[in-house]
Amino acid sequence: MAEIKDPESTFIMETTKGKVVIEAFPNVAPKHVDRIRELTREGAYDGVVFHRVISDFMAQGGDVEHGKKGGNAGRAGTGGSDKPDLPAEFSSVRHIRGTCSMARSQNPNSANSQFFICFTDAPWLDKQYTVWGQVVEGMDAVDAFERGEPVRNPDHIISMKVAADV
Repeated sequence: MAEIKDPESTFIMETTKGKVVIEAFPNVAPKHVDRIRELTREGAYDGVVFHRVISDFMAQGGDVEHGKKGGNAGRAGTGGSDKPDLPAEFSSVRHIRGTCSMARSQNPNSANSQFFICFTDAPWLDKQYTVWGQVVEGMDAVDAFERGEPVRNPDHIISMKVAADV
């Protein structure tokens, strides 16, 4: 396993394709990292599908309202959490392979629980979306996710934990 520098800001995501370890950037996007950590500790991401997975772009999931496997997953991507939307925390951190960034609507201050992981560099997203972390282990699992918009048989998060809690 990758060396964990900050257990409070490292997330271990078990997916249907394998383990993914994400190192978060609390110094870059403190409110967003706090939200991901809060939802993770509540177990909100457990069972949530990756509903939008586009080759050579990104895998999106994190809809804790509608994205549960076996639930109302047909509406995945239309919800968030019961918490308020977050103000944008745009930074100079670039969207490269493995970047974890927040999904949002046209409103820059509408990120809530949904996030995406970049398969490739996506410079057109820089300073437009809040980058909150980087995959440090398990991009092979992300690369193996079923593709689609929406995905017919989506992969999902089996469990997501804060490394400090494991």
